[in-house]
Amino acid sequence: MILAILAFYVWHGVILNDFKNIQFPYSWFIIFSSIAYLVISFISYRVFETKLLAHIDNVFARGFVSALIVSISLFAIMTVLNISFTKNATSFYLMIDFFWQIIEQCVGALFIVICKIFVFEPEPQLEEAD
Repeated sequence: MILAILAFYVWHGVILNDFKNIQFPYSWFIIFSSIAYLVISFISYRVFETKLLAHIDNVFARGFVSALIVSISLFAIMTVLNISFTKNATSFYLMIDFFWQIIEQCVGALFIVICKIFVFEPEPQLEEAD
């Protein structure tokens, strides 16, 4: 989640400089975006663990597919609800934002995969015979 928030901040805060358009206190924005990313992380993990994707044996491929599902869903919801920092978004901007959503969710999915491999389901170590 931290990597996805960092990617979000770099994209919107540094590259696009969108944070200047925020109409409410910056601290509220940080709190609400942190909550939003907790929810997105939970949804990403649940999609990663669905029975639909369980047949994909490679966890990196499963992570990528789950990131695609979540990012396309988020992009569709945000576009339909017109949630954006930018007014009068062009089709070029929408395409860039669409691909950025995929990249951002792939970063989050990579974190999920790494945690899955090394933290939650590490391979058992064989004990050496004396």
